[in-house]
Amino acid sequence: MKTELDLALDRTFDALTAEGGMFHTVPIERFGRQLPMIAAAPPHLPAYFAYFCATQGDKPFIVDGDIRLSFADVYKAARHVAGGLVEGHGLQKGERVGLAARNSANWIIAYMGVLMAGGCVTLLNGWWQGEELAHGVDLVGCRYVIADSGRAARFDGHAHGATILPIAHDCGYEQGLAALLAKGGGMETVLPEMTGDDLATVLFTSGSTGTAKGAYSDQRGVVQGAMNYVAQTVGMLAILTARGEGPAEGVQPTTLVNLPLFHVTGEIPVLLQSFALGRKLVLMAKWDPVEAMRLIEAEKVTYFVGVPLMSFEIATHPDRDKYDLSTCVSFAAGGAPRPIEHVDRIRKALPHAYPLLGYGLTETNAVGCGNVNENYMAKPGSTGTASRPLVDLAILDDDGKALPQGEVGEVSIRSIANFIGYWNNEKATREAIMPDGYFRTGDLGYLDPEGYLFIVDRKKDIIIRGGENISCIEVESAIYAHPCVAEASVFGLPDERFGEVPAAVYLAKEGCSATEAELYEFLKQHIAPFKIPVRFWEVHEPLPRLGTEKVDKRTLREVYTREWLATQPA
Repeated sequence: MKTELDLALDRTFDALTAEGGMFHTVPIERFGRQLPMIAAAPPHLPAYFAYFCATQGDKPFIVDGDIRLSFADVYKAARHVAGGLVEGHGLQKGERVGLAARNSANWIIAYMGVLMAGGCVTLLNGWWQGEELAHGVDLVGCRYVIADSGRAARFDGHAHGATILPIAHDCGYEQGLAALLAKGGGMETVLPEMTGDDLATVLFTSGSTGTAKGAYSDQRGVVQGAMNYVAQTVGMLAILTARGEGPAEGVQPTTLVNLPLFHVTGEIPVLLQSFALGRKLVLMAKWDPVEAMRLIEAEKVTYFVGVPLMSFEIATHPDRDKYDLSTCVSFAAGGAPRPIEHVDRIRKALPHAYPLLGYGLTETNAVGCGNVNENYMAKPGSTGTASRPLVDLAILDDDGKALPQGEVGEVSIRSIANFIGYWNNEKATREAIMPDGYFRTGDLGYLDPEGYLFIVDRKKDIIIRGGENISCIEVESAIYAHPCVAEASVFGLPDERFGEVPAAVYLAKEGCSATEAELYEFLKQHIAPFKIPVRFWEVHEPLPRLGTEKVDKRTLREVYTREWLATQPA
């Protein structure tokens, strides 16, 4: 039976999407059918930035340490950078520009500047090592890479075809992005005409096939994804206001930014949505729960979003009562499932606030499902219902046919916000996108009678560590590169902080040494630290296999999970 909040959401979205409503939808033809599209959305990201930055004007937008910038300040800086890229560096529309840096005001200005210049911004994972960064750059053919000193150094010794343009943090944009401005161009440079069909972004995703794939999206899809989030926020705000639970008049919405902006959750629901909401972003360069609580109090943060362990660390921190967290009424999580026991502990520790959960993927531009407020407390094991007005959610069998309510199948999402495909990988694109437009997520789940999605397993061989996807095959390949490894298998172990962590079982070649310490040092040179297994178990006989001759990973996971849990503190 639907809750009162479910019914209120239905009424609210029926009104918001009706003819004349703020989020009225019109049909657009895709995959031989009509998909809904928000009619009032700007046609592309440069128009999105221009409209909302003009609308929000002098409102505070970015707080980055001692740097404070308004929406107007940020737009002016990005316009300057865009002119420098077009006139000074000859950037052509659609050319890929990599961005490899930690979160900062200058990251945001560079991101906007590339898009306003007509470039396709390629968000490189800031935790990657040199081999991984070079692979991403060459995969999509980046002409330039905007990189801070730490990431730029990782490229040393790894061939790639891009020109590195340095970015610095903790300073004004004219200093931090001087390399983008050095060759001329500026505010008066004519920028290219854009359409919704032009390339916008490439984000990388680690699936079951090993090395990261580049998921690319057009301008329309990214804008529609952001506006779908805006619709969700506006709808919920209308309901809370009608209940007398809305924010006080004149209070600016403010978010503490803990997630990396190169992730789709950081990019779209956090960064891009904030332009439309007039929301202030308070940046943290590195996660620290005490600093997070200090900033929530100092900046009057109203909304917190991070991987599940972050809000849990705040709720359970011994110094929590030393800080006034009363302005922060929502603690959202994305990127990984939240353990049910965490939901209850967060609610009890922070009774003035609700935990929230979102479900989306890189390929859906973060759009998918949401479970909010009392509905999340009632069904904490669910990722919620399909996000209106754009998402068409289905549970499909292996042949792509929709399964009845309650049956387990592959979670699949169709919307105008979905990505276009995987860069230079038609095979993977065909396997992921059905002819009728559904994207097959690789997650297995079912829908309950009220349309709530429950994820029960993963079809893809991946580990989700604190919101970061790790391909088991990629890590196995890196281990096999060690000259003394004969066999290896990588799988996930349960972890209270991160949800899952990677582990490995391996067999060394006869007469050859491959200790846990040696493997760890070897892998540090080749893959990002978050991908390196937290435990290596060496065995002295071949790994168990199935009738197909594949390694019996399920059995290995069960055996070593029991051993792992036995060693963990109670």
